[in-house]
Amino acid sequence: MRNNLFVWAYRCVSLYLLAACSSSYAQQHPYPGDPYVSKVWVADQGDGTYKNPILFADYSDPDVVRVGDDFYMTASSFNCTPGLPVLHSKDLVNWTLIGHALPEQVPVSWYNKPQHGNGVWAPAIRYHKGEFYIYYPDPDFGIYVVKAQHAAGPWSEPVLVDSGKGLIDPCPLWDNDGRAYLVHGWAASRAEINSILTVKRLSADGMKVMDAGVHVFDGHGKHPTLEGPKFYKRNGYYYIWAPGGGVTQGWQVVMRSRDIYGPYEDRIVLAQGNTPVNGPHQGAWVTTQAGEDWFIHFQDRGAYGRITHLQPVRWTNDWPVIGTDPDGDGKGAPVLTHKKPDVGKSYPVITPQESDEFNGRQPGLQWQWHANPDIRWSALIPGSGYLRLFAVRRPEGSKNCWDVPNLFLQKFPAPDFMATTVVKLTADIAQKQAGLIVMGGDYAYVALQQEGDTYTLRQVICKGAEKGGEEKEFDKKEMRENQVYLRVQVKGPDAQCTFSYSLDGRRYQPLGSSFQATPDKWIGAKVGIFCNGPHEAKNGGYADFDWFRVTR
Repeated sequence: MRNNLFVWAYRCVSLYLLAACSSSYAQQHPYPGDPYVSKVWVADQGDGTYKNPILFADYSDPDVVRVGDDFYMTASSFNCTPGLPVLHSKDLVNWTLIGHALPEQVPVSWYNKPQHGNGVWAPAIRYHKGEFYIYYPDPDFGIYVVKAQHAAGPWSEPVLVDSGKGLIDPCPLWDNDGRAYLVHGWAASRAEINSILTVKRLSADGMKVMDAGVHVFDGHGKHPTLEGPKFYKRNGYYYIWAPGGGVTQGWQVVMRSRDIYGPYEDRIVLAQGNTPVNGPHQGAWVTTQAGEDWFIHFQDRGAYGRITHLQPVRWTNDWPVIGTDPDGDGKGAPVLTHKKPDVGKSYPVITPQESDEFNGRQPGLQWQWHANPDIRWSALIPGSGYLRLFAVRRPEGSKNCWDVPNLFLQKFPAPDFMATTVVKLTADIAQKQAGLIVMGGDYAYVALQQEGDTYTLRQVICKGAEKGGEEKEFDKKEMRENQVYLRVQVKGPDAQCTFSYSLDGRRYQPLGSSFQATPDKWIGAKVGIFCNGPHEAKNGGYADFDWFRVTR
């Protein structure tokens, strides 16, 4: 009973904090008065044009909706929590993170432990009768929906719309007659079938699936691994936009029919062509106030994750053509630069948050944990000016950080960047540590560790973390003090990482070996901070991080 009460209380606190963060966002970061501008990647070129990607960060499977003069985006978040990021833009080029729709994932007990590659897969965001809806799939449990009156939140508790294994990538459509429908794909890893798209009736309020559904399109043969469908209606046609061919080398397919259940004719409308943008697919069609059409999609870049691109769309004979189509065959190719969308006026440059001085009441919205958060992992006391991470013991039986939930991480923001922090460790026993980490399928970190009455600075690399790979120490320095500046420099195109440290914040010395970052399961590598101790250690100890800065 006490455990149930704790979980209930924690969920209430989590929802309250999310609402507080969202409601205070406009005061802390008024748009457009006080925008955050990245030092490492800005898509707006300042001359009326933009460059792709518009977000060089892992906002996988993006979906976008326009409400009035505002655009809102959500994306997959998998096991990372808070989940379902919500971004806002005025012009489709300049985006900022305004909240998350999931302060924690359900079932709570399942996601209290890291579930790499599981959790929130490709979602869809829609606005209907004054409310925002986000439909998201959990391939192990079914399709959920959350709702909100304001995109920044607070969002409702998830409601299970359709239960079952392998149901993925849902998207709703409210038809002109008031009837509602849902299209979704299938994950072969759970359902034993894939490349099939299914349409089901939804209740008018969008909260429950009403039937078993009808298979409306089979991608086997022409469009293998067909998934990620998005549902639209235009000029009397029902459209399903969906990617085929796989994430790394696929293409974008559009299907249309006069009947919602088909038959659907299909056409490839976007492919890589002669560009460096591999697998350009899975995203959202959106129309500006001026009537221009655009497509937001992702490109898989390995350790950098699935980065976000923006393509112009034009229509020919009720078929969309995406990007540039110099030969006029209807199959477009991605643009690398282009004139910005016409939204009626110009807006200032703004980007998602990266650096964090830890001076607010909560850390920045860019941070995520590897599992459902626990209030006992950290503290940001108002007025303290630092984030305190407690030396939580590693889970019993864990061989490395793969199963550690309390890693405080954020997305890689650019192909070339530096992340720097300063940490002060207060440890009660030996082997408790705190440091800077690059986390993926392989990972590396530099950490300050107590050893008796002294401290050491270590570089550790782990290969094959998911398969139980062992951590190996590659360098070690004796330290006289318990405070140190830590830095990692990441350089493209293959995400080579080099670590360094400083005692005064000015002169940095290299530490350890170069490390090539690798993606996690369905997500890119992440960079961040941590504090922990061995499982057998007693409770106690902490580390204070004064700030975390991302620069070039």
